[in-house]
Amino acid sequence: MDLQLRNKVALISGGSKGIGFSTARAFAKEGCNLAICSRNEAEVREAKEELEEFGVRVIAGQADVCQPESTETFVEQSVKEFGRIDFLVNNVGGGIGGSTVLSTTDDDWISTFQLNLFQVIRLIRMVVPYVSSSKGGAIVNVSSISGWLPQLAGSPQYGAAKAALIFLTERIALELVGCNIRVNTVSPSSIQNTRGWDQFKDQNPESFANYVKNGFPMGRLGYPEEIADVIVYLCSPRANWINGRHIPVDGLEQPVPVAERRPW
Repeated sequence: MDLQLRNKVALISGGSKGIGFSTARAFAKEGCNLAICSRNEAEVREAKEELEEFGVRVIAGQADVCQPESTETFVEQSVKEFGRIDFLVNNVGGGIGGSTVLSTTDDDWISTFQLNLFQVIRLIRMVVPYVSSSKGGAIVNVSSISGWLPQLAGSPQYGAAKAALIFLTERIALELVGCNIRVNTVSPSSIQNTRGWDQFKDQNPESFANYVKNGFPMGRLGYPEEIADVIVYLCSPRANWINGRHIPVDGLEQPVPVAERRPW
């Protein structure tokens, strides 16, 4: 299926590894040009080199999306290079601090919301004028099943931030519908080949095996590429009638006994 993305431009936060990089690669395979950023300069440069092998143009910037000036510079560089932005993928996220309400601090909550919600709002405000001027496009926010299944949330502040992101998506979709910009959320479950899960598997192989056995009817964790394919489809004109939706991509992950839950 031709997703009609050739010569379009996708801006992806956290695009150097994991789901972000897999998404960038899926876009590149469709002939879509890319602007990717990461806090790690070496990683984002390596990602740029690999993505350019698909024959697309790639801007790779070292940027911390939690820092407004850094983010603005990256967006401006991207627009200067391409003259447009068609798609925005808000991929950056993560949990910070304690794993229970009683063990968390105010700073844990503020930092986690900054990482999962506030920077998304800021980046959307920065990018939307350029998406609108390119005659419409799409935004995909990467949330998590932790946003609606508290039994699976690694921490209360992470789950709460991801729940807020799911709500934000529908609200922004209503605001931007007149600009011909669609906004959707993709919520992954536990994903293989990511740092946290790789460490857990290596350090606790028996616990990891029990977690997968009891938590996944399909017998495995997901892969970054499986999330990426959904994101790219949602950005494409093939998904023009999908707007303001929350789409789990979770393999039907189930809650497991407390002793076998994820350790973070």
